[in-house]
Amino acid sequence: MMFYFIGLGLGDAKDITVKGLEIVKKSKRVYLEAYTSILTVGKEKLEEFYGREVILADRDMVETQSDEMFEGSDTEDVSFLVVGDPFGATTHTDLVLRAKEKDLEYRVIHNASIMNAVGCCGLQLYNFGETISIVFWTDTWKPDSFYDKIKRNRDLGMHTLCLLDIKVKEQSIENLMKGKKIFEPPRYMSVNTAAEQLVEIIQRKKEEGEKDLAFTEDTICIGLARIGSETQTIIAATFTDMMTVDIGAPLHSFVIPGELHPLEKDMLKLFAYNDDVKQY
Repeated sequence: MMFYFIGLGLGDAKDITVKGLEIVKKSKRVYLEAYTSILTVGKEKLEEFYGREVILADRDMVETQSDEMFEGSDTEDVSFLVVGDPFGATTHTDLVLRAKEKDLEYRVIHNASIMNAVGCCGLQLYNFGETISIVFWTDTWKPDSFYDKIKRNRDLGMHTLCLLDIKVKEQSIENLMKGKKIFEPPRYMSVNTAAEQLVEIIQRKKEEGEKDLAFTEDTICIGLARIGSETQTIIAATFTDMMTVDIGAPLHSFVIPGELHPLEKDMLKLFAYNDDVKQY
């Protein structure tokens, strides 16, 4: 018997592969990882399409209660569903290692993820450098270590895919201190927030006297929303404009281009926010 890691793709319930769906239908239990990404449909739509119950697996269950998910997978099939591809997050690699520690057999059913679907914006995948993550800032915590990776990519002429923060089932500091299991509403970073934080970083760099900046307020960037769904939206705009554009509901991703091939420039014109971008 087997513990399956099954990618769901990026859009809706129907994006699962035929092989993945066959395994889900015959599995004893089916878990849905519910914190590193989201589909455009809820658990109920998945259950309707799969014809079976789906158990939500939050961060706490995956990272600290994996034994509960593994239980019985030595004698029956258990499926663990992941939006995108199963290896799009390090948490799932850790889960594989824990399965092997218990001598459990596992198998991975791959699917599309933002790591390859980002090519829909017209930039060639082999011209992307290191991917970064941008987290929500607070009044007292404004990390910017990812800026150096953006600059390194830009210096090499490479594009940068920025994965934007997701806050699901998070607790406030106050509730954590009081030991209360009260959770904040889900938050999904928009391209507007990402652009604002990135612009604040370069403004700070300017004040510190740095001359060779990775980008400026007038640099072209790309906002992507709900990739893989019927309402997929792509916008190419300056950082300044990206702070105010409306590309709708989550999930959003953000791309900072490096050197552009003529074909890439032509593709970006298709998504230009205004004429200024078409002249880039």
